[in-house]
Amino acid sequence: MHAPCRSAAIVIDIEHRPSPSPHIARVWRAHSRGVETMTSVANSMWELVVWNEGEQLLLSAVRGPETRASIAPVPQDSRSAGILFAHGVHMPHLPVSALVDAQAPPRPVTGGTLELAGQAWPLPGYDTAERFVQQLVEAEILVRDPVVAEALDGGSPDVSARTVQRRVSATTGLSLGLIRQIARAREAALRLSAGAPILQVVHDLGFYDQPHLSRSLMRFIGRTATQLAQGREAQPLSMLYSPPELAERG
Repeated sequence: MHAPCRSAAIVIDIEHRPSPSPHIARVWRAHSRGVETMTSVANSMWELVVWNEGEQLLLSAVRGPETRASIAPVPQDSRSAGILFAHGVHMPHLPVSALVDAQAPPRPVTGGTLELAGQAWPLPGYDTAERFVQQLVEAEILVRDPVVAEALDGGSPDVSARTVQRRVSATTGLSLGLIRQIARAREAALRLSAGAPILQVVHDLGFYDQPHLSRSLMRFIGRTATQLAQGREAQPLSMLYSPPELAERG
């Protein structure tokens, strides 16, 4: 999916795709020009990001989940790429809970490799993300909890609700309820941007009323329902896509 965000003075071109890997939720790349800041929307998944600042400096970082919308700086004329990891996928040596609303210190990328878990790995690309992730899985740097994946895919794992909550929290850094709130707000933003009536979105996605929708959107997306419906953007939004846990609902 190609999703350009444009105005007369600013341009952010974002391309993203799903993945056949059970470890990956989304793979993306972006190119920004003339942009100083953007609204980073809430996101319940952690990601590995590689970006350049200018033509010579290339950096990588692990970013944690974001529990609310925030204003984020954008390097000038930058190109970036990232891998969003599926719920339940985590790195035991770097707990996601320590990265909520934060990121690990950026590391320089040298010689076409990045450092992760004390080892050098070939730099992943938009078309090679699956091979990169599979190498991490085989090295046991990435681990997937199938109970968490099943719970967030709408299934009923054969464990207690308390166990599900504990394992969700351990692997995502968030509660099950918060993950679903973020997913619902993202889906509402997409539907409003596509022209759906506000009251229809309230009904279809189970908000109590329009004020409830508005509070959720401001917290997680940083926009009002009217701004989204009318396409009014003070600054670009980070990547939005239909959350898998809500993609087949409504």
